[in-house]
Amino acid sequence: MPAPVPPSDLSRLSIADIAALVADRKLPPVDGWHPERCGDSAMRIARDGTWYHEGSPIGRPAMVRLFAGILRREPDGGYVLVTPAEKLDIAVEDAPFVAVEVKVDGIGRDATLAFRLNTGDVVIADADHPLRLVDRADGPHPYLTVRRGLDALVARPVYYELAEIATADDAAPPGLWSAGCFFPLSAVAAA
Repeated sequence: MPAPVPPSDLSRLSIADIAALVADRKLPPVDGWHPERCGDSAMRIARDGTWYHEGSPIGRPAMVRLFAGILRREPDGGYVLVTPAEKLDIAVEDAPFVAVEVKVDGIGRDATLAFRLNTGDVVIADADHPLRLVDRADGPHPYLTVRRGLDALVARPVYYELAEIATADDAAPPGLWSAGCFFPLSAVAAA
């Protein structure tokens, strides 16, 4: 059965449509795979979300989406592509994904924030997928948790949209509501 085509634009979808897409995305059980064969993938994910193999960008979105589905974060902080047969290291410059679009449904405590990633996947900010700011020497970096140990860097234009929403009502502290959860827009120190 072919994989569903990821959305290229969230504006035409309702939050219910987006929630259905999230529920339909079945990922392989990579956390249960522990193959003996290990190596290096000769791949890296750049800060802007571009995937590279042997120094060349991977131009096929379907391949990037496939690899993204078998990506796992290791307990030591490293990243691997894992199948039942092998585990290959992959370099990640910042976060493996980039949140490139946000759709806001509702306002205040009743809001829901849905994000489209550079891979086409969609994530709704909630208790299991929190938003946070990490303070670094070059300023705050906004992140969205995608799944266990894997984050999306929130693209600058999307962050500006979120900051505008968070500061619209002059609440203290400024922050965002999504799926009944409040996410303050105050930075925490980098670990």
